[in-house]
Amino acid sequence: MAQEYEQLLLKNQLCFPLYACSRKIVGNYTPYLKPLGLTYTQYIVMMVLWEKESVNVGQLGEILRLDAGTLTPLLKRLEKAGYVTRERSKEDERVTVIAATPEGERLKEQCKDIPIKMSQKGSPLSEEDAGELYRLLYLFLDGE
Repeated sequence: MAQEYEQLLLKNQLCFPLYACSRKIVGNYTPYLKPLGLTYTQYIVMMVLWEKESVNVGQLGEILRLDAGTLTPLLKRLEKAGYVTRERSKEDERVTVIAATPEGERLKEQCKDIPIKMSQKGSPLSEEDAGELYRLLYLFLDGE
């Protein structure tokens, strides 16, 4: 490839290894989440609800860095599965509040060992390197 097109080489793209790693990590979660009927994105929504009890859609989008167009169908599927409720805020009807149902809370018990199983899969990174990668990824995410 001509030197003027070096910027188009896949090996020169920071975005590609990030994308490929993301796909690999999500794929590693699939065997644990599929039997529960969850996608990775649904799983991280539930993690937020287990931590915060309830959030509005805007807050959830900020935490997960997802837009309402992505969240709305996902939340509808979680509601249909019986894991969450979606209710209008009493203070502001324009705001939808999301909370885990009792069944969604019981799901936490089924998910509690997933992070441990994921860590047991092994990582080529040392604990120190993993901490540095975490720091750098959030530096990148928060730098916008």
